[in-house]
Amino acid sequence: MTHNTPLSPRPRPLHDLADGRRPLMTAAQLRAHGVSAAETNEQCRPGGPWQQLLPNVVLLHPGPPTSEERLHAVLLYATRDRACGTASGAGPGVSVSVPLQPGGGHPPVPAYAEAMITGLAALTLHGFSGAPPLPSLDLIDVLVPRLRRLRTTGCARIVRTAALPTAVELTGVPVAPVARALADAVAELTDPATVRRLLTEAVRGGHCEPAAVVRELNRARLLSRPHVVDAVDSLVAEGRALAEQRLYRMVREHALPEPVWNVDLRLPGGPHLGGVDAFWPEQAVALELDTRAHRTQEDDADWAEHARKREHLERLGITVVHLTPRKLRDCPEHQAAVVRTALMAAGDREPAAYVVVLPR
Repeated sequence: MTHNTPLSPRPRPLHDLADGRRPLMTAAQLRAHGVSAAETNEQCRPGGPWQQLLPNVVLLHPGPPTSEERLHAVLLYATRDRACGTASGAGPGVSVSVPLQPGGGHPPVPAYAEAMITGLAALTLHGFSGAPPLPSLDLIDVLVPRLRRLRTTGCARIVRTAALPTAVELTGVPVAPVARALADAVAELTDPATVRRLLTEAVRGGHCEPAAVVRELNRARLLSRPHVVDAVDSLVAEGRALAEQRLYRMVREHALPEPVWNVDLRLPGGPHLGGVDAFWPEQAVALELDTRAHRTQEDDADWAEHARKREHLERLGITVVHLTPRKLRDCPEHQAAVVRTALMAAGDREPAAYVVVLPR
């Protein structure tokens, strides 16, 4: 042996492993501490000091696991080991290896690879009041890549995806973004009232925009379910009402000239040009909120019609300002500046065609 030869970690006594600092370990981590499979089985016997929560995931104390322990157990079961390319739930002797800290300890929060909490558990972690408390959930959904060789077992329900979203870390746990978590939750729900309540809270609580939710529902092919479509209609209406409130507030708080609200435009004695959310007649500036959520090919047709309307208005000399609910929420000052610039530029343009303004 040379001075550069690394020393193997010295096995720790079993009672030291169950010291409370790390209540969960995988089979591989236990073997790294010198605990054989036979010893692990002995410790996990009925009435023993340990228990196997999931395949290759051991809880190092008796009694029911806490909600936090269940979450981490599910993640350990579903996590891929970056070093060996295997998964803790893939089969006997295959597990996640979490690096040891100096002195033999483990990091307090494992670095989970290619796995995140989703569904109702994720919504609870995001702070949804309409989601059930974690202790009441029999199953915890965990999102993994589609090709992973894992099966639903115990309290872990495997949800597969072609492309993992970027996780949000909440209480030391990787969690799917709200829109994805909602879609995964809705996929398992059959009660229309629960679906509508969760979708509405997502928008009303400021968690995400309706368009993001509808995109995920469409991607999950859930928009063929009647109770989901009904809930989405309520979601879009809720999102539009909130966006209009933000628009009114932006005009007031940033001292913009008061427009006429929610009007239809048409040429004198001519065709209907379309409705706009706000219009400044003297400056010939129209404002439109894009609160649509594309779902089908019919919506693509609606978008094409929307684009034709905008081009027609601009050919008549009317400037069209296009705002999204997300921009109004995240940067209202910038959006107010965009509107103000359009109003100030009116004097430098050719006079617009005369249009009739009617209440919508």
